[in-house]
Amino acid sequence: MSATQTSDVPTLLVKIFGKDRPGITAGLFDTLAAYSVDVVDIEQVVTRGRIVLCALVTEPPRGLEGDLRATVHSWAESLKLQAEIISGIGDNRPRGLGRSLVTVLGHPLTAEATAAIAARITDSGSNIDRIFRLAKYPVTAVEFAVSGVETEPLRTALATEAAALGVDIAVVAAGLHRRAQRLVVMDVDSTLIQDEVIELFAAHAGCEDKVAEVTAAAMRGELDFEQSLHARVALLAGLDASVVEKVRAEVRLTPGARTLIRTLKRLGYQVGVVSGGFTQVTDALRERLGLDFAQANTLEIVDGRLTGRVTGEIVDRAGKARLLRRFAAEAGVPLSQTVAIGDGANDLDMLNAAGLGVAFNAKPVVREAAHTAVNVPFLDTVLYLLGITREEVEAADTLDEGPGEGPDREGPGPRAVDAGQSVGAQ
Repeated sequence: MSATQTSDVPTLLVKIFGKDRPGITAGLFDTLAAYSVDVVDIEQVVTRGRIVLCALVTEPPRGLEGDLRATVHSWAESLKLQAEIISGIGDNRPRGLGRSLVTVLGHPLTAEATAAIAARITDSGSNIDRIFRLAKYPVTAVEFAVSGVETEPLRTALATEAAALGVDIAVVAAGLHRRAQRLVVMDVDSTLIQDEVIELFAAHAGCEDKVAEVTAAAMRGELDFEQSLHARVALLAGLDASVVEKVRAEVRLTPGARTLIRTLKRLGYQVGVVSGGFTQVTDALRERLGLDFAQANTLEIVDGRLTGRVTGEIVDRAGKARLLRRFAAEAGVPLSQTVAIGDGANDLDMLNAAGLGVAFNAKPVVREAAHTAVNVPFLDTVLYLLGITREEVEAADTLDEGPGEGPDREGPGPRAVDAGQSVGAQ
């Protein structure tokens, strides 16, 4: 009988568990083949060298079930394995509607946190269908396949739990689109890089304190972004344009930035940056990292000196969301298949416009408003939120080098290999 016709016929669930070794799966099905059964479902998990192998098969011809049971148990005992065979009817029950993938990042991931997350999933009316580990270092990343409740209410239910438990949780709709070719757009200052570029320029102009005062006023709501941008840039008037190269050399990538971009590019994603900083830096980053898109404000330079003004389109909070939409249109990617990453309030419109908005080591107001948050210092942990495993990252690293290759590095001058190389350097 075909396995596609087993909805209401007798089936056997054959479970094998014990110490893993080569040949167990082949051996079990060689044993079952003698009884002309069809395979309905298979699942196998190996954890710390112990295997759990489950095979759902059709019932053998009349009179042979007892012999099948005895033969399977005898085969298992010969390999010092345990076997359990359970009679039943049909296949697995259908998964509920509303299917989501819940990714949990813990550093560490405690049993207490895992219990609370599982309980909240259950309380929401969902069922956990499968659990899979994506990575074990530098964070533990685990993915739950969940069904029974739509993605948005599940995301809302788990957001509060994540904050209380000190773990990062991302909830996305399951389906083919998750691995469709997508677009990732990120902020630059304190996201892609560790620095605030305006502060690097201010240090060369000797006006760090004045720039900090304007920044503080903006954070208090006394100035909007455009006003604070013009006020801070005005303090740079007269600075020699040669400082641009010095600032570029001082920029420190966030640990994991190269790995994130390299892996995304090799997996077919397009990657861009939008910044309230300056094209004098983002253009260099675009070339250095092989980015597909980059947009920022532009410092005006006349006769070899900064004028204290910016030219062209202002990239502010609304501008970042507008650029995300522009990049998505140029890339031919629906907004629902875009990812945005940022840390500040001026990133919020962009984070909310994207299919998945990730707050990276962000201010509380941003963490609360974004779809999900990452609160570890490794930018490449975002890969796990996209369902990309550590093994896939390592496989990507075996390919030929291209733009943006080499280990993540930090610091000005002679740059030492970053101690937090994280995902791509395990």
